[in-house]
Amino acid sequence: MQFIERSVYTGPNLYGLKPMIRLRLDLGALEDWPTSRLPGFTDALLEKLPGLAAHGCSYRAPGGLVQRMRDGTWAGHVIEHIAIELQSMAGAAVSRGKTRSVKGQPGVYDILYRYADRVSGLAAGRAAIALADALLPRDLQGVKGLDRIAEPLADDPADIDAIVSALRILVKKNGFGPSTSALVNEAKRRGIPVMRLDEASLVQFGLGSRQRRIRASVTGATSLIGAELAGNKAAAKALLEEAGLPVPTGRVARSMDEALLAARQLRWPVVVKPLSGNHGRGVTTGIADADALKAAFELASRSSRAVIVERELPGNDHRILVVDGKVVAAAERIPAQVIGDGESPVAALIEAVNADPRRGQGHENVLTRIKVDDAVRALLASQQLVLKSVPKKGRVVRLRGTANLSTGGTAVDRTDAIHPENAAIAIQAAAIIGLDVAGIDMLAPDISQSVRETGGGIVEVNAAPGLRMHIEPSEGTPRDVARPIIASLFPPGRRSRIPIFAITGTNGKSTTARMVARILCEAGYRVGLTSTSGVYIDGRLQVAGDSSGPKSARMVLRNPTVDTAVLEAARGGILREGLGFDHCDVGAVLNVTADHLGLKGIDTVEDLARVKSIVAQSVGRRGHAVLNADDPLTCDMARRAGGRIVWFSARPNAAATEPIATHLASGGMAVVREDGDIVLYKNGRTVVASIAELPSTLEGAAEFNVANALAATAMSAAYGIKPETIALALRAFTTSFEDSPGRLNILDAHGIRIIVDYAHNPAALTALGRLIDRLRVEGSRAFGMVSIPGDRRDQDLLAMGALASAIFDEIMFREAPDGRGRPAGSINALMVEGAIAAGKAPHHVHQLRNEEEATDECLRRAQPGDLVVLMPTDVEGIWQRVTAFAEAPSPFAHIIGTEFPSILERAYG
Repeated sequence: MQFIERSVYTGPNLYGLKPMIRLRLDLGALEDWPTSRLPGFTDALLEKLPGLAAHGCSYRAPGGLVQRMRDGTWAGHVIEHIAIELQSMAGAAVSRGKTRSVKGQPGVYDILYRYADRVSGLAAGRAAIALADALLPRDLQGVKGLDRIAEPLADDPADIDAIVSALRILVKKNGFGPSTSALVNEAKRRGIPVMRLDEASLVQFGLGSRQRRIRASVTGATSLIGAELAGNKAAAKALLEEAGLPVPTGRVARSMDEALLAARQLRWPVVVKPLSGNHGRGVTTGIADADALKAAFELASRSSRAVIVERELPGNDHRILVVDGKVVAAAERIPAQVIGDGESPVAALIEAVNADPRRGQGHENVLTRIKVDDAVRALLASQQLVLKSVPKKGRVVRLRGTANLSTGGTAVDRTDAIHPENAAIAIQAAAIIGLDVAGIDMLAPDISQSVRETGGGIVEVNAAPGLRMHIEPSEGTPRDVARPIIASLFPPGRRSRIPIFAITGTNGKSTTARMVARILCEAGYRVGLTSTSGVYIDGRLQVAGDSSGPKSARMVLRNPTVDTAVLEAARGGILREGLGFDHCDVGAVLNVTADHLGLKGIDTVEDLARVKSIVAQSVGRRGHAVLNADDPLTCDMARRAGGRIVWFSARPNAAATEPIATHLASGGMAVVREDGDIVLYKNGRTVVASIAELPSTLEGAAEFNVANALAATAMSAAYGIKPETIALALRAFTTSFEDSPGRLNILDAHGIRIIVDYAHNPAALTALGRLIDRLRVEGSRAFGMVSIPGDRRDQDLLAMGALASAIFDEIMFREAPDGRGRPAGSINALMVEGAIAAGKAPHHVHQLRNEEEATDECLRRAQPGDLVVLMPTDVEGIWQRVTAFAEAPSPFAHIIGTEFPSILERAYG
C-alpha cells in the first residue's frame, strides 16, 4: 500500500457537509484481495478491536461491518472503521465515515471519517492503516508514506493498549475539559456555531457581532471586578459580611506571629488559606494548635504573600452553583479519603481509588486522581499514620483537609435538598460579588436547613466554578448545568448567527461579492467581505491578498464588529479544507466553465461543477440558493441545493421560459433582464433599476457585469433587502479601482483608454473580448497584456493564446510570477503557439519576461485613440504603474491641436 495525500475538512466539502479527514490510499496488490480472501484477517482484527462488532456499516445494525468483512470488502473500508473505533476507544465521540474509490485510478481509495480534533484524528488514521497492514499476510504487508500522515502512536502497530493510551493523551490534550465540553455540547445541541479560539478553553459561541465567548465557565458577561473580588478572599468576605450574610470571622496575616495572634483571638480550631487562590490550593482546615498553624501558614504562603486565618465553621462542605441569579445545582463535596480494609497499606488504598476510570489528571475527567504530596503526608501524620500504615477495616483516613474535586474529592448531588434560605443566601452572594456564574462554597451541618439556624455560612465565592461535580456527581442525580449558562448568553429571541452570503462560480465572484457588500452596507449592516483581493471589514481593507478561502471566512466570522458576512468561496479553498462555515443564509453559484482542470482530481467541467455545488448544498433550510438559469451545469444543482431556489437570468424573455416559468408559476422567486431593466419577480413584478443607470455595466456593454448585478440583486432580495435599497447601491457601485480592484478598472490617459481586469481564464477573456469589440472605434488598435497561471493544462494555455489572437491587434504575452512547476518561458511559448496557430502574424506577438515589462511595452506602443487591456496578477502594482503613466506629462503633446482632438472625438465622443 502507499499513502498519497490527506485533507482535513473543517466545513462542508466535496464528500459531505460535516468536518472530515480524508486519507487517499493506493492499495497496490491488496486491490485483488478483498477481506473474504484474507485468511484469518477478520478474526484477528476483531480480537484486537472487539468493538468493531457493534459497527452497523451499511446494514445500520450491530454486526453489519463484520458481515461485510466476511462477505468481502476492501481494506480501505476496513481502515475507515478502525480509525473511528480507535478514536472512540480513546474517548472521542466520533461515529461516521465513508470510503470511496477514486475515479480513473484503480485501487486508489479516499478514506473519510469524522474526527474530534486534527491531531488525534490524523494519528488515528495512521494507526488504522498500520494496524490493518500488520494483520495482513506477510507477502501483502508494507505501507509507504505513513510518516506524512502523523507520527506513530506506538512502536508495535498491533499493540492496541499502547495505541489507545497514546491516542487518549492526544484527545485529552487537544480536547476540552469537562466544563468546557458540557457548554460546547449544549451550544451545538441548540444549533449555535462553535469556534475554538486557542489551544486551551477560549471558545466563541455564535458569529460576528452576535458572538459570545467563554473560557471554561467564565463568560464574556463575567464581571472583571467580580472575578477580582472573588480572588481576593478578604475583600469578598468583607462585602458579604457588610451585607449581613453569614461568613466566618477572620484576619489577614503576613507573618507567622500575626497568624498566631489571629488564631488565639479567634479561638481554635481555625482554617488557614491563601489571600488569593483557587481549587483549594494551600488551604488547611481543623488547625487546633501552634505547630499545625505553622505548617499551614508555610503551605498557604507558597500561593500568596498574605494568608487568611478564619474561625472554622461547623458543617459539611457544599458547592452551590448560581447562574444568572438562580441556583441551578448544589453538591456536597467530600474530601479525598480512603477506607481501610484491614489488609492494605494507605498507599495501596490510594492506588485502588485512583484506578477508577472516572479519575484523570487535573480537570480532564469528572474526577481527579489523588496526588500524594507533603500536604497528604502531613494530614496522615496528624492521624498517626504514614503511607505504609495499614488502617483497620472501616476506618476513614482523611487525605485532604478541603473537599475540592481538583485534589481528589468526590461529590454528592444535593440540589433537591437545599433549603430555600440557603439558596437565597447563595444568590445574594453571587450578586454582591458581581458574578453571572458563581460557585458559592457553603459549610452547613444540614443543607436542607437554614444555616442561620444550624450554624455554618459562606466560606468562599468562586469565579470560574468547575461544573463537573454537577454534570457527573459521584452519587445522586446529574444536573444539566450547561443549559442555563448557554441560555443566559443566548436568551429567547437572541440570535447567535449573522447572515452569511456565500458566492462561488468560475467568473464574476469578486465583483458580485462587492456588489452584495455595497447593497448590505446601504441597508445599514457592517459587512465583512472576503475576496481574491483581500478581507474588508466595514469597507476597510483588513488583509491584502487572495482571501477567498476558509481561513479568511473564519477571520470575518470571528470579528465581533461584523453584522453580516459576504464570502467569496473559490475552488482551491473548498478542495483544501471545505467551506469556512457550517451553512449559509444565501448561497450563489454564478457559472461553471472550464478552469483549473487537471488539478486535485478535478479533470472535467462536471467535476468542477460538483465542487461549486457545495455552496448551494450548504444553504440552510430557511435560506436561499441563487442559481444561474442560463448555465446548464448550474441549473442541474437545483436538485441538491438547500433552502429555496432563486433563479437569475440575462436571457431575453427569461421569465417565460424554463426553468423560470414553472418556478414563478409555483410562487418562486427570480431576477431577470427585461427591456433593459433588472426585474424582480417576488410577490409580483418589480423593476429594480435600469441597466443603463448602473455604472458597472457601461450602459449594458459589460454583459458580464449585467449578470453580476442580476445575481447580486437576487441574493439581496432573497434576504429581504428592499428593491429601492438595492437600486441605490448598484447605481453607486462603479468599476473604479477603489470599488472593485482589478475588475474592469478603466482609466483614460493621454487619449488612450486603459482597462485593468483580472481575466485569468478563457471564459473571462471571451467575455472581456465582447466588451472590447463594443468599445473599439474604427481605425483604433487594441493592445493586450495576456497570461494565465502555470498550473493550467497545456490546452488551456494554447486556448488562451488563440483567444488573444482574435481580440487584440498587438499581444504582449508575459510569464506568470509563479510558474507553478513550469520552466521559465514555457507559459509564453505555449500561448504564442496558440496565437500563431490561430492565424496571428508572428510580428504582432511579443514575449515579455514579466507583467511590469509587458505593461510598459503596451503603454509605449499605444497611440491616442487606442485601447490597452492589462490582465495582471499583481493588481495593485500594475494599477500604480498605470496611474503613474496617467500623471506623467503627455507623450503626445507635439500633436495637440492637430490630430489629437479629432482622435479623442472619434474615440470617446
